[in-house]
Amino acid sequence: EPAANSDPIAVDHPAVESTAGPGPAADAPPPARRIRISLDQREIQAATIRILVIVSAWLIAAWVVGVVQHFLFLILLAWLAAIAMEPAIRWFLRRGVRRTRATAAVAVPVVLIAVGLVVTFEQMLFEQTAALVRSAPDRVQSIVDQLNSTFGLNLQASQIIVTLRLEPDQIQGVANDLALGALGWLGSLASVVFDLVTVAVFTFYIAAAGPRLVQEVAVWLPPERQPILGAIWDIAEQKTGGYVASKIVLAALSAVFHGIFFWAVGLPGWLPLALLAGITAQFVPVIGTYIGVAAPMIVALADQPITAVWILLFAIVYQQIETYVLTPRISRRTMEVNPAIALAAVFVGAAIWGPIGAIIGVPIAAVVVSVVQTYGRRYELVPELAATDRHDEPSDPPEDR
Repeated sequence: EPAANSDPIAVDHPAVESTAGPGPAADAPPPARRIRISLDQREIQAATIRILVIVSAWLIAAWVVGVVQHFLFLILLAWLAAIAMEPAIRWFLRRGVRRTRATAAVAVPVVLIAVGLVVTFEQMLFEQTAALVRSAPDRVQSIVDQLNSTFGLNLQASQIIVTLRLEPDQIQGVANDLALGALGWLGSLASVVFDLVTVAVFTFYIAAAGPRLVQEVAVWLPPERQPILGAIWDIAEQKTGGYVASKIVLAALSAVFHGIFFWAVGLPGWLPLALLAGITAQFVPVIGTYIGVAAPMIVALADQPITAVWILLFAIVYQQIETYVLTPRISRRTMEVNPAIALAAVFVGAAIWGPIGAIIGVPIAAVVVSVVQTYGRRYELVPELAATDRHDEPSDPPEDR
């Protein structure tokens, strides 16, 4: 009999008719079997409600993330800035300074220096960038004319300009926004101020809280998982914090020295080109150094080709100084990220967050790599794979007998 509050569904299997003549009862076909499938309406309703609740919760969560994704990005920037300050904060902690005061001792000079640089160079930076954008078609025309006259080529400057999307109508809007400064490029005054204040406040809170922040989060985890959270936080602060801080220092030094040299040789747009050289060389692995050198060389080729030669020579000399003098002294205690992983992080960060994502992609990858190196398990190579690198080494010449 069917259960209560259920709809019985009967499935009948008709008996197979026998084509044989009359015979004994043992040869008669089996009787038809009746199968009953009962569906409980209460279970169906409960399952339907659960599915609707799960789908609704997923849609609400996706909507909330979409609404606050910009705020979450600002929190991510604040966290990266906080761990970048951690090496300097720990220096004060080792000398008996309380963490809040140590954070203030590090944050206040950084903020003052940043504000001073913005006030001094902000308008100059955007004006020079706007001038470079406006002059891009003329520079392409000048470079093409020099190549055609020097090497006897037949390049068409108009086709190159169209291919690179450098028509005056397309770049005029970008140049106008850049000429307005940070407000024209980043948005309204209220939006810019809100973003800066948000990053500054959360950076100070995360850096000043330190272990207390970990404790506040750890109380929501089971006791067996709390040590893992603390270990991950220590890894991010000690290893990744030093990595981010060293990259920022090296990028600043590179931008300063390149800027002085570009200004000395009279390179147009020396300030944005110096920033490009310093940032890309440190935060865009493998190809960043070439991008930072190629851009000012292209600008120089349009005016004075000999200046491009001087830029190349300066870049080679500075790269040697940075590799053998600056980097060992500044980042000798920090971790290293595989170039392939770092380059992939740059592309992924740029795809998600744009130009800023390309810069912070490598620090985020450094956090992931440091955690994986700590908790990941590695095995010894089998003899077949361990011997593969020996095939690439030159073999010893046979001895004369």
